[in-house]
Amino acid sequence: MSTSKISVIGGGSFGTVIANISAENGYDVNFWMRNKSQAEQLNSTRENSQYLPDYQLNERIFATSNMAAAVNDCGLIFVAVPSSSFRQVVRDMVPHLAENTVLVSTTKGIESGSFDLMTQILHQEAPNAKVGVLSGPNLAVEIAKKDLTGTVIASPDEQVRELVKSALKSKYFRVYANNDMFGVELGGSLKNIYAIIAGIATALGMGHNTNSMLVTRALTEMARFGKELGADPMTFLGLAGVGDLIVTCSTPLSRNYRIGLALGKGVPLEKAIAELGQVAEGVNTVKLVQEKAEELAVYMPLASGLYKIIYENDSLENIISSLMLSELALDVEFAANEDKTLD
Repeated sequence: MSTSKISVIGGGSFGTVIANISAENGYDVNFWMRNKSQAEQLNSTRENSQYLPDYQLNERIFATSNMAAAVNDCGLIFVAVPSSSFRQVVRDMVPHLAENTVLVSTTKGIESGSFDLMTQILHQEAPNAKVGVLSGPNLAVEIAKKDLTGTVIASPDEQVRELVKSALKSKYFRVYANNDMFGVELGGSLKNIYAIIAGIATALGMGHNTNSMLVTRALTEMARFGKELGADPMTFLGLAGVGDLIVTCSTPLSRNYRIGLALGKGVPLEKAIAELGQVAEGVNTVKLVQEKAEELAVYMPLASGLYKIIYENDSLENIISSLMLSELALDVEFAANEDKTLD
């Protein structure tokens, strides 16, 4: 196993920029893409034309559709595939892993049926591997332009954190560390729900005041839900919480925000997803979170409102009224006694 050799599993836009940053830092990078012709095209043109056209890729990147070749002798592997296919891809990968491989998820989603986060799947399918998650306000298009960007590597294992920081740190990509892996990963998954809501609100003509209120109350919901599941609510005040939430609720570069914009303009969900051409994790996540919130009796009016719009054909305007429902009396919910509620 070589720590100078990295693998990125998943040929989307974020996987592409992670592969390129690692290659620019002097690592040899195997880049697994599901489609063989796309892998061959990338090797010949040095470009991922489907997801990041005109982004010139480093010569150290080798694309392949062969999983064994992609992970062979790699000490650090980033898994960047949608949550719906995550477990199967990991299962396909595991027989070819070296001992003590470090596996890092970059997927911001929750598995249907199990409510497992991606690092939990990594632990289950590869129990001998060291595991971490990379999350934050990381729009791939802006990273490709080398805009200043911060991200978070979360893992209880300091070696994992240091290895990822070494592989990815650059003049424009700053890597911070956190040991609350569950909280960081949950924040990255939950924010997709509120990005859809923000897109709907924008399409309905709501302004910056509404967006600010939405982001702030969304953060409260995220922390409340995360705390109930065992995460540190303070984690949501970092880059992988409020940082990711702000950016994904503010720009059409966010896939989930674009889904919300389309829904707010009256486009049917299926058509909006088809036109997007990429996975918008929030559509699946809101259903799973709604079910889990009901099971745990966690108050989440915004998530519940979006669920009713998508799955029960509720009125779009009702998502705004969800902002005005009674909340805990305190603006900053975890700063004082949580029993002080409104009647």
